[in-house]
Amino acid sequence: MATKASDADLLVVGGGVIGLAVAWRARLCGLSVVLFERGAIGEECATGVAAGMLAPVSEVEFGEAGRRVLDLGMHSAALWPDFAAELELVTGIDVGLRRSGTLVVARDADEARELERQIAFREELGLRVTRLLPSAAREAEPALAPTVRLALEAPDDHSVQPRRVLAALQAACELAGVQLHQHAPVARVETEGSPVRVSGVTLADGSRVRAAQLVLAAGAWTAEIDGLPDYARVSVRPLKGQIMRLRDPDGPGLLQRVLRFEGGYLVPRGDGRYVLGATVEERGFERQPTAGGVYQLLRDARELIPGVLELQIEELGVGFRPSTPDNVPVIGRGALDGLLWATGHHRNGILLAPLTAQLLADALVAPVGVHS
Repeated sequence: MATKASDADLLVVGGGVIGLAVAWRARLCGLSVVLFERGAIGEECATGVAAGMLAPVSEVEFGEAGRRVLDLGMHSAALWPDFAAELELVTGIDVGLRRSGTLVVARDADEARELERQIAFREELGLRVTRLLPSAAREAEPALAPTVRLALEAPDDHSVQPRRVLAALQAACELAGVQLHQHAPVARVETEGSPVRVSGVTLADGSRVRAAQLVLAAGAWTAEIDGLPDYARVSVRPLKGQIMRLRDPDGPGLLQRVLRFEGGYLVPRGDGRYVLGATVEERGFERQPTAGGVYQLLRDARELIPGVLELQIEELGVGFRPSTPDNVPVIGRGALDGLLWATGHHRNGILLAPLTAQLLADALVAPVGVHS
């Protein structure tokens, strides 16, 4: 750390989009806030390699857990336009909010049958979707392969550019007076008293910082932090995802909407750049991209957008989704007095950032918090 951290009303562990959003909102509520990030902002977290889809409609899953995530996602998606506008007003940074919608496509008969089921499911939930025959899908996106069998359009799903969001949130925190400490991994949570309550943290360098309240927003690294009794912990594991950043030397135009398909997605940025992702791998914190992962992404995308093979590779990246057993995030007060959680967002961290920050800010200034 460049400077020694001082004691504060609130400590936030984690400098991804969730931790930064929570820290900013808490500071605006009048709390003194210190944030610790284990690496550089955006370097270790999933946000730095995320595609930035705001896609509660196209990503909704069957089951009770899926409904819970959908409810959170729809609420947070509605907050995003004002959230983006506020960030730009405060920092001057445009986070790249695009409202072009999402197209979910099927490439063969089996996938088309499953997509029919997915369309019916969304219609039962009252979500706005349109069923597109192949000709209509190709009219909407001319770069689609002629073999496409069926498509689902979700016009209310949008996207942002996560690295711009990180930059804006970091700037907003700094302007608001949040103390940001990078390359400052937290080793353990400190507790005291009876009943047991949080009293602060000890950093990896041995220094201790005290606070009455602590938000754990450490993402995939949540389980690495010691000090909490077993009954007060939550289960979060890293889920590896490989991603590619591509560029069209001829500029934008290959694709307007976000394209989702079995095994991945292709997200246009509007400037001739695209994000192609993402693998789903139970590999722990394995950091290296693999030839197999790159091949899988390009193979699947080429079947639907043949022109993807003409794009130039700008970057290969690996991120770690913070995943709970049911993929529902943990948001709100924990089992110890002074402990709050903002973790386990799986692949929805960008989408859920405004809502998570709002819920945590409400909990921090109220005597009774909220729970996921």
